[in-house]
Amino acid sequence: MSLTNKQQRFLRSMAHSLKPVVIIGNAGLSDGVINETHLALETHELIKVRVNAETRDDRTNITKQLTEQTDSLLVQNIGHIAIIYRPRKKNPDINLPK
Repeated sequence: MSLTNKQQRFLRSMAHSLKPVVIIGNAGLSDGVINETHLALETHELIKVRVNAETRDDRTNITKQLTEQTDSLLVQNIGHIAIIYRPRKKNPDINLPK
């Protein structure tokens, strides 16, 4: 599944007022972080993640690993903040535009 530009704009506008729910420290990606991300995505569908890595490449790699391991989609990645989306399997709250 991938997002169209219109869907990305829609999700970015929804995420604008959100605060980061998951914070990844300098230790990087751990099983606990992945489990918390699963729970947050199941609850909210759209979340912000703060990645506290030093270099841009490290942040990009951590975000990519996180989205792959949680079967989610990266909506936007700016600086230390990533917005990720995964629709809920039962009764999704967010209806994406076509």
